[in-house]
Amino acid sequence: MRGENAALKMDCEKKLKGAAVRLRRKEKAIVREALMEAAKRFKQKIRAIAVHSNHVHVVCEYVDVPLSALVGHYKNAGRKAMKKAGFKGRLWTRGYDKRYCFDEKSLQDRIDYVRRHGR
Repeated sequence: MRGENAALKMDCEKKLKGAAVRLRRKEKAIVREALMEAAKRFKQKIRAIAVHSNHVHVVCEYVDVPLSALVGHYKNAGRKAMKKAGFKGRLWTRGYDKRYCFDEKSLQDRIDYVRRHGR
């Protein structure tokens, strides 16, 4: 594992309060749909999304809402949808990673990254 990814993995593992969650295909679809629906509340356009077994990438357009509130809203939507589907336990770790895009090239690079890794 590359240095940056290894450091991120270690940081995430420190935040775990229990066993790591691994979403299956159906669960990934549930989380994805919940996040897409949650974006509608803030009229936020999702440009790219990838739900993996153990993490989520979302590239979204700016809205005038604090990022921490948006992330909390998205995490809560995913948690509620999974609970409704019968999931028990903790779904997310505390915190999140954020990357800002200040020009079209950096935005497109992020979108391409998420789409490549969402397969």
